Amino acid sequence: MPSFSRYRRLACLYLLLACTVAFAVPSQAAPRVVASIKPIASLVAGVMADTGEQPYLLVPGASSPHTYSLRPSDIAALHAASVVFWVGPMLETFLQGPLKQLPRGTRVVALSTAPGVRLLPVRAGFGVAPEESQEGVSLTEHMADVNPHVWLDPQNAIAMVREIARVLSAAEPGNAARYAANAQALVLRLERLDRNLAQQLAPVRNVPFMVFHDAYAYFDARYGLHAIGALTLEPSLPPGARRVVAARAAMRQYGVRCLFREPEFASPLIRTVTAGTEVRVGVLDPLGADLKPGEKLYFTLMHNLADHLDSCLAH
Repeated sequence: MPSFSRYRRLACLYLLLACTVAFAVPSQAAPRVVASIKPIASLVAGVMADTGEQPYLLVPGASSPHTYSLRPSDIAALHAASVVFWVGPMLETFLQGPLKQLPRGTRVVALSTAPGVRLLPVRAGFGVAPEESQEGVSLTEHMADVNPHVWLDPQNAIAMVREIARVLSAAEPGNAARYAANAQALVLRLERLDRNLAQQLAPVRNVPFMVFHDAYAYFDARYGLHAIGALTLEPSLPPGARRVVAARAAMRQYGVRCLFREPEFASPLIRTVTAGTEVRVGVLDPLGADLKPGEKLYFTLMHNLADHLDSCLAH
């Protein structure tokens, strides 16, 4: 009869072999594609649908790309990825250094530079009429002067989807046909979304409003909305007393109906600015802070923007 010590030696041997195999086989959870923020990850997920793979999202939940710090798991995901999609250095400043440290073969794609993406300048100050922000800016201009929220124009999203499909097809030719089919289906959905939003927002095009920070230039320009200014130029820094006074003066001058705050930048300052006025306070979320990540997120995000604008401005 085998001794107890022999059983113990065999058990140890099996445990050692199991550990060796576990370390020898690459983790199936290791991401191949990384996306920086929820709206970008949503478009990437749509192109990758039915491939058995999904992008790894860097900035989760209600976190802001303006203030985000990478976690160790994020750094590991970046180094495991073959493709990284981001908007560009004017938005995800936290990525500029880490991206330079990635392996040489990693493809880093700034979707703000994708062919067909229309860039708009940063709108400074108050009293900015929509028509003053309609002209696009050249890619050769300094990117710090570019409004980074490019995904809030569905036509830009269409251009980005096509670039995502092109990059993924080059990285994984075996799935090229699937990526192309998914991208085409996504483009049709985005075109339908664009038409629906234009129809919904047409009745409130001329109603003046103000936003917490200027994340909506592309949305405003696409649908001809009348945003007259932003409470702060830098969302992570509260505006000074002079700017608060200017905001209140602008609200009176233009007859502002609504001031929109953002969920990730809850600020009692909103109450201060609107105190003693008839200006209503609404919420706009350019990132999908409370939305579940995935291919549906982009469409829900855009519908939410239109619904909240319509709800506040139409009454």
